[in-house]
Amino acid sequence: MSSESDQNPTSALLSVVMPVYNEMATLRTIVDRVLAVDLGSDVGVELICVDDGSTDGSRDLLDELSAEDARIRTVFHEKNQGKAGALQTGFKAAEGDIVIIQDADLEYDPEEYPRILAPILDGRADVVFGSRFQGPQQRVHLFFHYVANRLLTLLSNICTNLNLTDMECCYKAFRREILQAIEIQSSRFAVEPELTQKVAKMGVKVYEVGVSYHGRDYSEGKKIGFSDALEAVWAILRFKVAWRPPKGFHLERKVWRSGPGTP
Repeated sequence: MSSESDQNPTSALLSVVMPVYNEMATLRTIVDRVLAVDLGSDVGVELICVDDGSTDGSRDLLDELSAEDARIRTVFHEKNQGKAGALQTGFKAAEGDIVIIQDADLEYDPEEYPRILAPILDGRADVVFGSRFQGPQQRVHLFFHYVANRLLTLLSNICTNLNLTDMECCYKAFRREILQAIEIQSSRFAVEPELTQKVAKMGVKVYEVGVSYHGRDYSEGKKIGFSDALEAVWAILRFKVAWRPPKGFHLERKVWRSGPGTP
């Protein structure tokens, strides 16, 4: 039997949480792309930019951008706390029904939001992971990053019993209630396996959607290295053993758009 919310979809607000650390070269472009995405008349958007102690002028530019568009909210860290710290700050500030993670470096295309969000909006999913290995196109580069990613995803799947193809993908969308029940404990890029382990333990519905990927190399500012892979392994093993969902956690079924299908 369908619930009242299933029968009467309501409008939704999407919170885009974007960590920013010395991304002056791409910041205005990615902000413009996020705000230009057509999500339909029943989905609004807020962009939460968390400046994580930038020293290249990104902070001043964020002030300018937020003054230009009321949909942009900015939060500033006086000291760098890493991607995990920036995301935790952004998640706490988010007011939307759905939250998606967006990097500031143009590796991922916000035009793909409608396809990523569709399973949540029509009630099929609670969390959606992007997958660069199922997407329509990606830049061919950095073989050892590819190998490390596949091995980390395999280890994560063994520990979660999920069958993801790209656990490390930036694009992850969540119903906000899920993030409210999670306190991020990792640093830097280990936040990806941490979120994956915790989502799996919560017993929510997880979908995976192919996305495009236009990856950078180190000369273009890529920040992930071998030490991050080791931190990811530790996070997978640590949260497999040491974390349990909050007692009484429960999600009510909710639909924001009749479906299924891509908006």
